[in-house]
Amino acid sequence: MEVNATDLERRKFLTLATSVIGGVGIGLASVPFISSWLPSAQAKALGAPVEIDISKIAEGQKIKVAWRGQPVFIVHRSPAVLNSLAGMDPMLRDPNSDESQQPQYAHNEYRSIKEQILVLVGICTHLGCVPLYKPERDSVEAGWQGGFFCPCHGSKYDMAGRVYKGVPAPKNLPVPPYRYVNDKILMIGTDT
Repeated sequence: MEVNATDLERRKFLTLATSVIGGVGIGLASVPFISSWLPSAQAKALGAPVEIDISKIAEGQKIKVAWRGQPVFIVHRSPAVLNSLAGMDPMLRDPNSDESQQPQYAHNEYRSIKEQILVLVGICTHLGCVPLYKPERDSVEAGWQGGFFCPCHGSKYDMAGRVYKGVPAPKNLPVPPYRYVNDKILMIGTDT
C-alpha cells in the first residue's frame, strides 16, 4: 500500500498539532501543582519585616513582638545597666559573643546598634523556652545583676543576652537582623 504525499503531510500536521496541544495541556495542568509549592500569603506575612515604634518604650521596660513566629524582646536599657555590662564578663560563657548569632553591627559589648536599645530573639538556646525578663537586682538569686531567666531549666542571661557560665544554655540569645528607619521606628527582619 502506497502512502501519497497528501496523507504524509496530514500525518505530520496531526502529530505536530497533537504534540503542541498536549504540551500546552501538561503546562496548564502543572500550574496548580507548581503554585502549591509557593508559600501562602499567611506564611509570607509571618516572615515579613515588623516595624515597632520604640519612642514609647520607657527606660527599663521590655516589650515583646512576634517576628517569624518567634518572640522578639526589645528592651530600653538605662545608663546604669549599660555601665554594669562590662563587669559581667568573668561570669559569662561567651562575653565577646564570638560563638553567638548576631549581625556584625551587633557584635559589640552591648550587642546592639544603639547602646540603650536591645533587640533579642526571646528563645532560650537550650531547649527553646521563653526566658523571663528579670531586671531587678537579686530577683533571681543573690548577686543577680538583672537580665533574662529561663524558668524551664535555669539558664541565665545578662542584660545584653549573654549566657552565664554553668547553666544548660550553650549560647547567647540571638540578635535578629534589624535596622532603624528613623529615631522612633525600628524594623526587625531586615538590616539593609
